[in-house]
Amino acid sequence: MHKFPAPLPLVWLPADHRLLGAQAMPYLLLGDKYARAVKLGAQAQPALFPLAEAAQIEDLLALVDGVLLTGSPSNVHPAHFDEEVHDPALPLDPARDALTLALVRACLAQGVPLLGICRGFQEINVALGGSLHQTVHAVPGLMDHRDPEGLPLEQQYGPSHPVRLAPGSALAQWAGAEQAMVNSLHGQGIGRLAPSLRPLAWAEDGLVEAFEVQGATEFAYAVQWHPEWRCQENPFYAATFAAFGEALRRRQQHRQTHRRTT
Repeated sequence: MHKFPAPLPLVWLPADHRLLGAQAMPYLLLGDKYARAVKLGAQAQPALFPLAEAAQIEDLLALVDGVLLTGSPSNVHPAHFDEEVHDPALPLDPARDALTLALVRACLAQGVPLLGICRGFQEINVALGGSLHQTVHAVPGLMDHRDPEGLPLEQQYGPSHPVRLAPGSALAQWAGAEQAMVNSLHGQGIGRLAPSLRPLAWAEDGLVEAFEVQGATEFAYAVQWHPEWRCQENPFYAATFAAFGEALRRRQQHRQTHRRTT
């Protein structure tokens, strides 16, 4: 009897809402590098649910084995942490906020593996009661974490600064050290860390750049840098996605077992 290969775990990546072109046509977008890192780094299948709404989260989470909250040119609306918009020129995505902030809480409640990157890192903090610096480089004592404009992508996503990793943490294990070089392409950053988050990495200026959700029953980590960028060429980034993949397969096995017994 011919055996078919086991299906890949499914990872939900919420889309960005953007207006593109001279006519400002609405688009739903997902960066190739995030989908590619899920496929190659986590050995899983990226999935999109276009126009998904918060009311559908429970039904859609039942179909997937994990969630990756991606980076984005847009920022979390500061109304979610009780601030006014400081710079109206910076892009926002309230439709994404409406989905992802609720999605964070649902993932944690249901034990769905969750990985946040850049905006996704910030979304988790805000969803759990934290705040953001809207302009990190304008905060006294903090450095400019934005990528230089006009450089080739290889340089924009190249190593930018070291981060100190919490001893004994999962990140230190993935890096194989208590310090690592990471890229840096963000204008916003952690202001007040949510009470349920444990910081795992700090930039040289003290800015929190990674955390885990304390008490989470499954993989629940987030980083401010971009490990999806050519993740297979960087051992630290590759290990991050490999660990995410292991959590996805645990969830997949659990879902399959649950289906067979119900």
